[in-house]
Amino acid sequence: MTLLITVFAAIISTVVWYAGAYRSNMKVGFLCWLYWGAAIMWFVDAIFEYLEIKSKFFSPAPLDMLNDSFLGLSVVALGLLIWLINILITDPRCVIKECLFKRKEKTEVIAKK
Repeated sequence: MTLLITVFAAIISTVVWYAGAYRSNMKVGFLCWLYWGAAIMWFVDAIFEYLEIKSKFFSPAPLDMLNDSFLGLSVVALGLLIWLINILITDPRCVIKECLFKRKEKTEVIAKK
């Protein structure tokens, strides 16, 4: 389930990136790299798990599937959090910079009075 969830997240982020790549500067490509990296990691993990337990790999217990689903959703949430922190630090649309300068200008005007 972790592999499936991260592959879906990678595909969705790639489609969003590709649809708006020429007009957006929100660094969705960074999010794509995060999810595709996680998907490759889970794919390698699935290969080694299959080599270890063979046919039992295709019939997991319901509790194992639930745990894997929570882990997959956690990976997606962590990827979104890392992307959001990256956006806030780089500030591609200069929103934070403008907000800080407006606040600074307001305090200077108040201080002059």
